[in-house]
Formats: sequence, C-alpha cells, structure tokens
Amino acid sequence: MPQFSNPLAPIQIPSWLQHPWLRHGFSTRLGGISTVYSGNTLNLGFTKEDDPASVRENRRLLTDAVFPSATLIVPRQIHSALTHTVTSPTEPPIEADGLITHLPNILLGIGTADCVPILVVDTRLRIASAFHAGWRGTAARIVESGISHLRQTYSSHPEDLIAAIGPSIGPCCYAVGEEVHTTFFENFSYAPHLFTSPTEPSETRLNLWEANRLQLASSGLTPSHITTLNLCTACSRDHNGQRSFFSHRAEHGNAGRMLNVIGIAPAAS
Repeated sequence: MPQFSNPLAPIQIPSWLQHPWLRHGFSTRLGGISTVYSGNTLNLGFTKEDDPASVRENRRLLTDAVFPSATLIVPRQIHSALTHTVTSPTEPPIEADGLITHLPNILLGIGTADCVPILVVDTRLRIASAFHAGWRGTAARIVESGISHLRQTYSSHPEDLIAAIGPSIGPCCYAVGEEVHTTFFENFSYAPHLFTSPTEPSETRLNLWEANRLQLASSGLTPSHITTLNLCTACSRDHNGQRSFFSHRAEHGNAGRMLNVIGIAPAAS
C-alpha cells in the first residue's frame, strides 16, 4: 500500500502525472473528519451512519487535494451500464454508473466500497471519464459501453485512451455464489479464466480486475495503456495494520465510501 506524508493525498498513477492538465486520484479511508467508522476517516459517501456535514467537508478536503476550485459531480449509482455526458457544472441529479466530460474545472467522482472504479482518459482530445463496475455493472459491460459512448460522442480513438483500474475487492477475497457464477458464464467466453476455487466450490472467487481489464482490451485499448493497481479493499492494510480502504463486505455493510476522481484542468494549466 503506498504511503503519503499527507493522509488526504489520493493514490495516483505515476505515468499519468506527465499530463499537466490531468487531475486524478483514488481516495483511501485515511484522514478526514468522519468518526463513525473507527477513528477519523475520509468517508465520502452520504451513508446512513455519517453526518452529512462531515461528508461534505470530507469531499471539500479531497477536492482541494486533487483539483482546487473544481466542481465535484457524483452520480447516483444504480449498478447499470448507463453512461452520462456531463455538459454543465450545474447538472441536475444524475442516475448513471459512468460519467464523461470534456469540460475543464469539473471533477468526476465514482463512489466505491468494494466495487471496481475505472478511470479512462483520452489523451489526444483531453476527455475524462469514470466508471463504477460492481459484478452487475461488469456483467452489463459498463466499461465496453462507456468506451463506445466515448467513440460515438467524441470520436475518440482507442489507441489514444489510457485507463486505470483502482482499488476494489480482489480475487483474493471476493467469494461469489451461483447467481454471479452463472451470469458470467452466460455472458463471457473467457469466464473460466475469471474464477478460482481455492478449497471448494462454495468458495468460488471472481476476479473483477481481470474482467474489466479484458473489457478495456476488447474495446481496443493498448494493453500497456491499462494500469491495474491490484489493491484489495477487503484485505489491504497500512503500515500500522489498519484498514487502508472501506470495504462493504469485510466490514459487514457498516462501511464508508471512497471516491475515485478525475478531471481536466484548463489549457493554460
């Protein structure tokens, strides 16, 4: 797990820092002012346990750490394959699991606490996008749908796209049942490569990282342009042995949320 002198600093992709106009980051549970999830944490989701004022302040802290003065836009996620193009900083409430924008000074945010966050950037056209892929979204091909949306809306070329698969529950910890197993085998020819059974069938585990990497690759992205952080939200710990992320599964539903954010700075930046 990467360590930061500033606990609010998000995880970033080193190679993406070569683009001075790009702002991005995957938050952790570190820092923040929420006190309902064991110590002070950076809960960024409006959960039933937390004070909304604390969440708003946490969101301000994260935005200031990643992209000061940007407008943060977070959709109401519904485990779908819906992608929305953000065309105004004053968008009405959005129901979607993918966001795309070409506008500067907007920070797109996807909330997670085990599901897979995927950030995608068109480096030629300077377009930012973020996707939320739980098992349902992955099975619905949210990433493939999102890349198609980019191509249709902006005429993006797959070879110009870079992508990052952020912290989420890993194949080490994601045991699934028959419904998930059947759904993937019905929808993906490569499904046998996504599952492992460490001890017995009742502990079949799914690799959502690889499922979404394959969707990105099948959408035409250059394999070397796809970064997988391989950080599991359920079992990653910091140097003190404390949880690095919120995990809905590992914390039995009593968990905060991370935000995975991306935006485009003005050309002069």
